Amino acid sequence: MISRPDPNEMITTNLPGDMTMYTSQSFLHRSRPLGLALLVSLSLLGLAACNKADTTAAPQAAALVDPMSVQVGEDMVKRLHTGPLAEVALRTILNVPGRIEVDERRLSRIGSNVTGRVVEVLAAVGDTVSAGQVLARISSPELTNAQLSYLRAASSATLAERAADRATQLFAADVIGKAELQRRQAESQVAKAEVNAAADQLRMLGMSGNWVERLKSAGDIQPVLPVVATQSGTVIERKVTVGQVVQPADLMFAVADLSSLWVVGGVPEQVAREVEVKQKVDVQVPALNDTLQGRIVFVSDTVSTDTRTVTVRTELANPQKLLKPAMLANLQITSSAVQVLGVPISSVVREEDKDYVFVRVSPTQFRLTPVQLGPESDGYRQVLSGIQKDQVIVMDGAFHLNNERKRAELN
Repeated sequence: MISRPDPNEMITTNLPGDMTMYTSQSFLHRSRPLGLALLVSLSLLGLAACNKADTTAAPQAAALVDPMSVQVGEDMVKRLHTGPLAEVALRTILNVPGRIEVDERRLSRIGSNVTGRVVEVLAAVGDTVSAGQVLARISSPELTNAQLSYLRAASSATLAERAADRATQLFAADVIGKAELQRRQAESQVAKAEVNAAADQLRMLGMSGNWVERLKSAGDIQPVLPVVATQSGTVIERKVTVGQVVQPADLMFAVADLSSLWVVGGVPEQVAREVEVKQKVDVQVPALNDTLQGRIVFVSDTVSTDTRTVTVRTELANPQKLLKPAMLANLQITSSAVQVLGVPISSVVREEDKDYVFVRVSPTQFRLTPVQLGPESDGYRQVLSGIQKDQVIVMDGAFHLNNERKRAELN
């Protein structure tokens, strides 16, 4: 016989999510459509719960992967050159913008010694002149008056000298007393002093000694005063024109010897301690597309309040006059070697304008680590921050290792 289930017997159904449903056979028989719908709904709810758990677990698993780390095989490790971070002797190179200037020790600023009007200009900017060469001529009433004063003093001195000689003869003939003789001798000495003072005044105004002697002997007054070059060189400035009235304080010409020039730059105050006199410097002149060698000859003891820089200066020989004042230049100042933490250029990886090196985490795992590095010097860069001494880094092969890291990140 076939046994039939008891209509009142309870049926247990296990659903996802530890949900248990108890129903009776009789109820299912009476409500079969409703029961089927309820079972389908509960099943869908269980599947949705499972899917939600999977989606939350996926980001957590992805978060455990470090995009900066890379795991490589033994073959790749053998091709890498690793070593501990250590100190190396580096020379710091400072790049300082500068410009070429005239050597002020070889520069003469020439003006007029009297107030007068320019009647002739004989030199222009760029002319090569020699010491004593006439650059311009000035007509000056002051010069004329000074010459007249000299002639009067010379005439008075001559009369006073004759009077003293006559007094000497009279005193010898017992015609005058000794007091009168001494008075006339004193007047003669004062007159000679006045002549010398007038002659010195003419020399200060620009008249030469020969000109003064000619004035004394012939009485020929010169109407104009020449303005002469005080040194040989090149006229680099001219500030006068014909008809212009000039005074002793006015600049008329500037003459410079351009066979040697200065290169002047400003070193930031933060690194000024690394610059000293006699230090080697390479001067790059873009206008000439050339690099010249020199040494620092001057380091200022003060800081410019406007630029917060310390002025440094070097000298360059300019025999062919290829260097010109006001040309732009760049000074590469090389400091003395110091022991610092350094990494070779081959170990540096450049990503998004930042510097990185690979630090070994395990024999086959490496991590790309950000670092702060100084400028390049002798194939190395100084480590400012980011890694510590004795940490093992990839010295050579960092480029290929970074490619492996990017490939793993894409996968």
